[in-house]
Amino acid sequence: MTLPAFTTLGAGPTVLMLHGIGGGHLAFAPQVETLASSGYRAVAWDMPGYGRSAPIEPYTFKGLAQRCIALIDSLQCGSVTLVGHSMGGMVAQEVVARRPELVAKLVLCGTSPSFGKPDGDWQRDFIAQRTAPLDAGKTMGELAELLVPQMVGPGSLPEGLRLATHCMAQVNPSTYRRALEALVTFDRRDSLARIHVPTLLLAGEYDRNAPPAVMRKMADAIAGSTYLEMKGIGHLQNLEAPDDFDGLLLNFLALPRQLH
Repeated sequence: MTLPAFTTLGAGPTVLMLHGIGGGHLAFAPQVETLASSGYRAVAWDMPGYGRSAPIEPYTFKGLAQRCIALIDSLQCGSVTLVGHSMGGMVAQEVVARRPELVAKLVLCGTSPSFGKPDGDWQRDFIAQRTAPLDAGKTMGELAELLVPQMVGPGSLPEGLRLATHCMAQVNPSTYRRALEALVTFDRRDSLARIHVPTLLLAGEYDRNAPPAVMRKMADAIAGSTYLEMKGIGHLQNLEAPDDFDGLLLNFLALPRQLH
């Protein structure tokens, strides 16, 4: 199995960050620097088909989780803190469901435990809305210029938006389509009650992709989890308000490992 590409910085307990559908390892650039300077080994992957990571066939959450598990094994650190944003949060849920012993702590940002029914109208509309500009001949860069401003809240940093737009512009359009098709198949609602590691759920007040109500309900299903909402922020919390996001993340990482 070919390992996904990743960047790593720092030394200490390993924090592995999994980006969303419009991301790449660069989407966690602010966090990589903060974590490394705070005594952690910060690792950010390129999901299969992104950046320098080979695509997988078929493009499924099972396959993505297997690649993530192989990466964790290769890091030789026993267990990691998994930080997953959006689709990366779904991959993180899949990993903890399949190999719970590999995950010491879990951070789920702007994500949900399912994407409804794959054959539902909302899902079909979601894919159509996301791919229509590509079908009309637009580039991923043009798609990013269109979509990123719709995803963020009024409190977002302009630099964060620029980085988010840059990341999305780099995504291979065929991978983007495959990832969207995988996204609407995701359903791990029944697995939430089996998550037994310290878990932080971070929602953005203005996130329409993973609304606070959805994440709060998700937190209720995970025993002993912590739910926090970032005011003025949308779907791209770690880029919209990196300092606030990093502070919440570091506070959570500093807590004792056991559940109270």
